[in-house]
Amino acid sequence: MVLASPRIPLTKRTLIDEEKLLEQLDFVRVSLPAAFQEALAILQQKEEVLLQAEEYGQQIVDAAQAKRAQILDESDIIRQAEREAEKIQHQVQQECEAMMEETLAEIDRKRRICQQEIDEMRRQAIAEADEIAQGADNYADNVLANIEQELDDMLRIVHNGRQQLYADTPPHRDPNSHKKK
Repeated sequence: MVLASPRIPLTKRTLIDEEKLLEQLDFVRVSLPAAFQEALAILQQKEEVLLQAEEYGQQIVDAAQAKRAQILDESDIIRQAEREAEKIQHQVQQECEAMMEETLAEIDRKRRICQQEIDEMRRQAIAEADEIAQGADNYADNVLANIEQELDDMLRIVHNGRQQLYADTPPHRDPNSHKKK
């Protein structure tokens, strides 16, 4: 209405029809409570939508934070599991190395014991062989001494027998005869 009304030249004023303006003001006055009600309803709806949007946004933020915390927890669990696995692997490796060292030391100790036993058995075998050889030599010497004694006895018997043979007859000298003195 203001824009459609004629303007007074050289001024910034506009001529407005008073009746039309009053009619419009009455219409606005009558319509205003309904418009206010509508505006209030729209504002309430806007507030409710904003609250719902804020709640939904908060739920999304909470869910995202929970997911982030879960992922962090899972990654912490994974890192902790990896650290634990490395620790166990290192411990097992140390235990294996220690067992290997113990086994090698035990093998070396048993090898030395076996070598000592072999050396002792060799010494005993040599000693027994020497003892057997000495016994055999002593036995042979005893047998030979007995044979020698028996031969000496036999020679004496032979010599005595010859002497008795010649005791009754004069001895004639045989160049082949042998006398034992």
